[in-house]
Amino acid sequence: MIDRANLVKLAEVMDLSLSAEMADKLVAYIELIIKWNRVYNLTAIRDPEEMLSQHLMDSLSVLPWINGDSILDVGSGAGLPGIPLAIARPDIAVTLLDSNHKKTTFMTQAKLELGLGNVSVVCERVDAFGHQKSFDCLISRAFCDLGEYVRLVQPLCHLNSKILAMKGIYPYDELLHLPDNIDVSEVIPLSVPGLNAKRHLIVLKSASKKMKVNGL
Repeated sequence: MIDRANLVKLAEVMDLSLSAEMADKLVAYIELIIKWNRVYNLTAIRDPEEMLSQHLMDSLSVLPWINGDSILDVGSGAGLPGIPLAIARPDIAVTLLDSNHKKTTFMTQAKLELGLGNVSVVCERVDAFGHQKSFDCLISRAFCDLGEYVRLVQPLCHLNSKILAMKGIYPYDELLHLPDNIDVSEVIPLSVPGLNAKRHLIVLKSASKKMKVNGL
């Protein structure tokens, strides 16, 4: 199973300090995924150590850019990155949104077993969920094309909302086709210990006109 000491060590490499309770909940979360994965096929990754780097560490790598009082995790799947973020930031209300009933059933069970009082689970398509409320921070992890993602979540944004997208390689083409009322604040290369792959965090916000990205 998951080596708790290794989890804490990898978090320290990313300058993240986890309490004992947080580390225990993160380990318990991965063990829940492993258990449910046998029947529900939540993730194609089966190896616990790969889950540690590709799921937990990858999700926690965006913590420095998470702020505000409310987060919406769009297309959360097995609860990634929303559940690790909710564990590491119990002061923030995290809504996990996914249209897959089996996956939202799992996330609801994880919320209950891990005692995550700051988590809400919604089984709904994001376009049907629109206009119900707004969030300070919206995030997705390889959910869909960047332009489509922004179009879907804009109804859930207020003026100062931050839209985050977790991507693999630098998404040059996708950045060129964003709506005109969206600015690119930053494109941040992420370093995830144990993960031998390109990772980037795209930070977007509403604006009056579109910015150029790296001269593009």
